[in-house]
Amino acid sequence: MALVVQDRTFLDVLGAEARKDLLRISAERTFRTDEHLLLEQDDSSHVLVLLEGWAVVSTATDRSSARLILALRRRGELVGEMAALGGIARSASVTALGPVRALVVPGARFRAFAGRDPEVSALLMAQLVSRLRTADEERRTLASLTVIQRVAGRLLELEELQRAASGSAGTGDTGGTGDAFPVLAQFAQHDLADAVGATREAVAKSLRLLRTAGVVRTRPRRIELIDHDALRLLAAGGNIGFPAP
Repeated sequence: MALVVQDRTFLDVLGAEARKDLLRISAERTFRTDEHLLLEQDDSSHVLVLLEGWAVVSTATDRSSARLILALRRRGELVGEMAALGGIARSASVTALGPVRALVVPGARFRAFAGRDPEVSALLMAQLVSRLRTADEERRTLASLTVIQRVAGRLLELEELQRAASGSAGTGDTGGTGDAFPVLAQFAQHDLADAVGATREAVAKSLRLLRTAGVVRTRPRRIELIDHDALRLLAAGGNIGFPAP
């Protein structure tokens, strides 16, 4: 399972001259928590590059008012490029998980930017391949793992994101205070449900089973991972013995 695809972002690998060019053709904008950066099925073509904050990429599902979280995007990442390059409607919505600052590039300018710089074209192609591969892996995960197995994998992934963002070894705590990794402070139980393609009730039951088995501890907006071996076993498709209710 993977909410974040790349170790290095678009801005991380963009050369100095290309960065200058990108700044020249873009304008900076800020977004409030829960504000839409992009809307699914919208016919706009602009591209955004995140400078600060985290955003969630999601798509509507057949369940009424439900969504499926496809990915998290962080500082340095590009969103909206498929509509700009392909001339198609937006395939997903992008929403700010907290305050977000981003560069906004008009679609025509972005296409020209990518077309005149082979480095940018190659980078976009590599990013597209990586994201498509991750999407395939996610589909297999949704089809083959149970809800509790998917929850276990997602919790481990969120903890790893916290560790990477804080630059520390971590303590096994995925709740956070919002200082080191704001996403986790704002990643509510319904977000976790959306991130594993399950109902809130199914995720609540999974967390209750994990808590009863001593695998996690839960508090409001805070989940502490206690038994990482058990979580890894579940995430790999295995099972552990849960105590009788």
